[in-house]
Amino acid sequence: MSESDTAPFRRVLVTGAAGFIGFHLSQLLLQEGLIVHGYDGMTDYYDVNLKRRRLQMLKQNPNFSATEAMLEDHATMLEVAQAFRPDAIVHLAAQAGVRYSLENPRAYVESNLIGTFNVMEVARELGVGHLLMASTSSVYGANEDMPFNETERVETPLTFYAATKKANESMGHSYAHLWNLPVTMFRFFTVYGPWGRPDMALFKFVDAMLEGRPIDIYNNGEMHRDFTYVSDLVKGIRLLIDVPPVRPEAGAELDPTDSLSPVAPFRVVNIGNGEKVRLLDFIDAIEQELGIEAIRNYMPMQMGDVPATWADASLLRRLTGYAPAMPFREGIARFVTWFRDYYGK
Repeated sequence: MSESDTAPFRRVLVTGAAGFIGFHLSQLLLQEGLIVHGYDGMTDYYDVNLKRRRLQMLKQNPNFSATEAMLEDHATMLEVAQAFRPDAIVHLAAQAGVRYSLENPRAYVESNLIGTFNVMEVARELGVGHLLMASTSSVYGANEDMPFNETERVETPLTFYAATKKANESMGHSYAHLWNLPVTMFRFFTVYGPWGRPDMALFKFVDAMLEGRPIDIYNNGEMHRDFTYVSDLVKGIRLLIDVPPVRPEAGAELDPTDSLSPVAPFRVVNIGNGEKVRLLDFIDAIEQELGIEAIRNYMPMQMGDVPATWADASLLRRLTGYAPAMPFREGIARFVTWFRDYYGK
């Protein structure tokens, strides 16, 4: 009998399994012998062919099955979950994109608020052992004290996308408190890597540079990001699955550096590389990897954007013994190798 046969969280429902992060997480879970069911709406926010290719790869594993349906369809989601009987749910599906939320905010209400409510209802109705849901570093909004720590107040979101994710955290806390449902929210920091989304900076930069088009660089390049390699990120999620939060006893003395709620089995965890990288240094590394000098189109700060993100990942390390550490230059090289192979450029 393998270790996965006796693991408490052997059957995992992953929403957004055909997405960038969901694909990589599902691959990792399957490699460990876990049983995974993917739930994905296959929306056309970006190239659906990329999603279908990811899904096709996952379906090559007999421990993977999938349903194509929208988060807003509670009846289908409940029916799927009742048939699959997950031990844990990892909710990654969402309407992504900070900038797109300026153009189509309604999509974020439908997916990120109504859709997440449906996921929480399914988790409650089935009594799953652990519900993990994706949040974002964008919830730190106008906060300036860095590196960002999970115990900071996050009351100043600067985009509607960030506001919906902050709402998800509040919704998750209420369900954890009311129904004793263990909930972990993880805040992602600028995830990148192979099979990434075409709307993300690295993908857009590489594509444009290989075709001789200019790249848009906001705030004249005076930006810093905590770039987190996707394989590092999903390893953090995988380890967190096995660390469900436990409601503290009344009057218990809590660790002030832990985001564990005093009244619910609820915790927020940063998953970031823990390194603040200057955007211009990131672009320099892309140029070196491609052997191409970018045509740089310097632009002012875009509405709702922030000049810097930087994660304090010490809580993740304390909970799991792990923290992301991929050097960004190596991560860029791996992405470029994948991009050239996939697109034949």
